Amino acid sequence: MIRTVESAPHVSAPVLAAYSYCEAVTGQQARNFAYGIRLLPAAKRRAMSALYAFSRRVDDIGDGGLTDEVKLSRLEDTRALLARIRAGEVEEDDTDPVAVALSHAARAFPIPLGGLDELIDGVQMDVRGETYETWDDLKLYCRCVAGAIGRLSLGVFGTGPGARGAERAAEYADTLGLALQLTNILRDVREDALGGRTYLPADDLAKFGCSAGFRAPTPPEGSDFAGLVHFEVRRARALFAEGYRLLPMLDRRSGACVAAMAGIYRRLLDRIERDPEAVLRGRVSLPGHEKAYVAVRGLSGLDTRHVARGSVRRRA
Repeated sequence: MIRTVESAPHVSAPVLAAYSYCEAVTGQQARNFAYGIRLLPAAKRRAMSALYAFSRRVDDIGDGGLTDEVKLSRLEDTRALLARIRAGEVEEDDTDPVAVALSHAARAFPIPLGGLDELIDGVQMDVRGETYETWDDLKLYCRCVAGAIGRLSLGVFGTGPGARGAERAAEYADTLGLALQLTNILRDVREDALGGRTYLPADDLAKFGCSAGFRAPTPPEGSDFAGLVHFEVRRARALFAEGYRLLPMLDRRSGACVAAMAGIYRRLLDRIERDPEAVLRGRVSLPGHEKAYVAVRGLSGLDTRHVARGSVRRRA
């Protein structure tokens, strides 16, 4: 069983200010993520915001307008900062609020900070312009940039007392991260293409006649773009089904958080499946009221109970 260590009741003013900064970053830049973590108790919500703010910094370096050489240098600077955090060398009066908040979170919860090294590795792959021949190749990238975030989050959530199968919790968290990342890749396929990036495996693109890419608001001539999207949607759904086995292992509010975040992406996947070419015309998103419904559904425990019932049937 993975246990969490709750924060001490008193948190100093500098640390609270650092967490407030991270929560502001999360609220402004991660609306899907923010819907989920609102369901957590304060200590876990703050820790998740710190993880997000550090991850956002890494992503912003990779997505920014700097030269590749400067990006790679800044990523290594960020890795050095992570090493300081891991070593407990960041003081409460440090001028970097993200470092202060993440340092406190790492003392309060058993967060496997090596996952953030993996995230940096993944963004370096982006900067170097790596492409992926097969799904197995792409999985390695997805595990760095998303599976690792699932495992980091599990360090905050922990597993519930007596949770059956908890030894596989990190595996399920990782798989759920892959499901979310593949959904992101489908949603952003044209935006990424315009930025010079291709994530979908080259052998999948060739199979469906899409090797020409997605720079236009219409599919490549003669391609089976809908077939490609439906193929990748099925792959993402299988990952969601596997990753959702994590839910019954979590406490109610942590499970609600995960169900809300994953539920938003599953609904995005539904929309993409219904109208594959929508991802070429613009960014597919959910309205706020639908995200709120998913959050309420998560808090109700419906998804967790559904998964638990399925687990019972599989064991019977």
